[in-house]
Amino acid sequence: MAGNAGPGPGNIRLDARVFGVVQGVGFRYRTMGQAEELGLTGEARNLDDGSVAVVAEGPEAQVRKLLAWLTSGRAPGKVERVEDAITAAAGTFSRFRAY
Repeated sequence: MAGNAGPGPGNIRLDARVFGVVQGVGFRYRTMGQAEELGLTGEARNLDDGSVAVVAEGPEAQVRKLLAWLTSGRAPGKVERVEDAITAAAGTFSRFRAY
């Protein structure tokens, strides 16, 4: 169940593109599991270029934990690089989805 991930004090949004061997290895679903454990909302989806887009909203500390996990080597596959941007949460999502 999502936590207080909408717009509000202390909530931020992560927009990330994850490059490497990240499709067909369970990456999106493990990312969803991590995000749900952290109480975040958002999505993880495959892109045509072989990368995965991850959007997550919630408390800053929790979003930064997800970003750290994405770059830690513990995610499935082989992450070569992560391009990320942090902005204010928009309250776009009601839960975290992978598709």
